[in-house]
Amino acid sequence: MFFAKSPTAALVGFLLLAGLLAFGQKPNAPTGPAPRLPDGKPDLNGVWQRPYVPDITKNGPGQQGVPELSFTPWGAENWKTYDPAKNGDYTGSCLPFGLLRSMNSPHAMQIVESAKYVALLYEQNTWFHVVPIDGRAHPQDLDPTWFGNSVGKWDGDTLVVDTIGFNGQTRLDTVGHPHSDALHMVETFARSDAGHIAYTVTVDDPKTYTKPWKNVRTFTLRPDWELLEYSCEENNKDLREGHIKAPTLAK
Repeated sequence: MFFAKSPTAALVGFLLLAGLLAFGQKPNAPTGPAPRLPDGKPDLNGVWQRPYVPDITKNGPGQQGVPELSFTPWGAENWKTYDPAKNGDYTGSCLPFGLLRSMNSPHAMQIVESAKYVALLYEQNTWFHVVPIDGRAHPQDLDPTWFGNSVGKWDGDTLVVDTIGFNGQTRLDTVGHPHSDALHMVETFARSDAGHIAYTVTVDDPKTYTKPWKNVRTFTLRPDWELLEYSCEENNKDLREGHIKAPTLAK
């Protein structure tokens, strides 16, 4: 039970509780067949609610985990020695989450689709990731980045997004499963009906894992939602006042 010492605290507590209750409610997703754009392609546009995936090995509402990951010796040592309290979690310093950890976020994500691009707009930290779908290949000379370099194509009614060129500075989930700069991710987005997207992600990282593995999820359309501005830096007292360690980034 929440007991407030002031009217302001009571209001804050009420709003927090109301928000938690609302977040736990099942969305009333639209029904019917998947819509299409004028060119006949599936329409992925909209604001989507995604399952929170803090641990890619666990099952949860709307997501199928990977019970056992097979590490290489390098991957096993990296996972065994990971200690965010000692080495710092880079997200606490407001550094980019990286692609998969951003997809794991419980915050809303908006998809904006055109004939040439699909843009993923994350409410989390107001980040975005733009995927060209005009048939281009990855650049020959890639500059490694936090979110990697993505190119997409349609395979029937399924959008397939291929991403390489990661800088190796991020983790795959909140609990810290590792990856290297050799990470290769393949995501699929299929509008299964008016209210849902069937999403899969396949992780292939031969430096970290002995074989590729796949995670399966369901996204739900939220026509009642709009993205909110999100700033990690604003009022981040742990960062400003030195309560958390600066992260140790890979070299």
